[in-house]
Amino acid sequence: MSLEWEGRRRRLLDDATAIRALAHPVRLELQSVLGREGPLTAAEAARRLGISQALASHHLRQLAKYDFVEPAPGKDNRERPWRLVSISQTWRGADATPEGAAAADVLEQLLAERALNTFLDWQERRKSESPAWRDHSGIGHAAVYLTEEELAEVDDRIEAVLAEYIEQRPIDDKTTRPPGSRLVDITHFVSVLPPDDAQPTEPGKPVQAAGEGGTAVRENAQGEG
Repeated sequence: MSLEWEGRRRRLLDDATAIRALAHPVRLELQSVLGREGPLTAAEAARRLGISQALASHHLRQLAKYDFVEPAPGKDNRERPWRLVSISQTWRGADATPEGAAAADVLEQLLAERALNTFLDWQERRKSESPAWRDHSGIGHAAVYLTEEELAEVDDRIEAVLAEYIEQRPIDDKTTRPPGSRLVDITHFVSVLPPDDAQPTEPGKPVQAAGEGGTAVRENAQGEG
C-alpha cells in the first residue's frame, strides 16, 4: 500500500504478520541506522552495521514488503537509497488475537534486550559525560497503586510529552535537530503485579491471577528503543 510521505509518520501495527516481520535484530538495527543517518543505500547501511550488502538488501526488502521502509530519491539512476516510512510504531491492541499477542511478545523481548544493551553501554561511558547528561539519565523506579483508568492516564501523559518532540523532530530529519542535541534512547517498562489477595501458585512459578498479567507500553519510536 502507498500513502503520502508526510502522512504516515506514526503507524499502528495491527497485523501479526507485520509485527513478526519487524521482530528481527537486523531489521531493528536497519530501522535505527536509517533514523540516525537518513536515507541510505543497502551498501551504506551494510557498512555501518558491519554486515554484508546482500544481507542488508534482503532485510531492507523485507521491511519494504511490510511498509516499514521505502525507496528514496537517489543522486542518479544507479543509486537506490531507502528511507523510513514511519518514525514511530505502536502495537497496542495486538494482543486481541493469540497470533498478535505472540508476535508482540517476541518484538518486545527484542526491544528490551536492545534497551538493556544500550543502557549497559551508557553505564560504561557516563563517567566521562557532563553532569547535565548524567543527572537526567539512568534508571528511575516507582511503584504505586493505580486503577486501570489511572494507569491509562499516566501512560497517555508520558506518551503525549514524548510525541510532541517526536513529531517536531522526525528522527530521520537532521535539519530538525537542535545544536547540542544527542540521540536519547528512552524505554520504559510498565508491569502490573497480581492483586494482593491472589493465591500463590506452585513453587517456582510466578503468581498470576486470572485475567491479570504484565502490561507493557507497546510503543516503539525510532531512535528511542
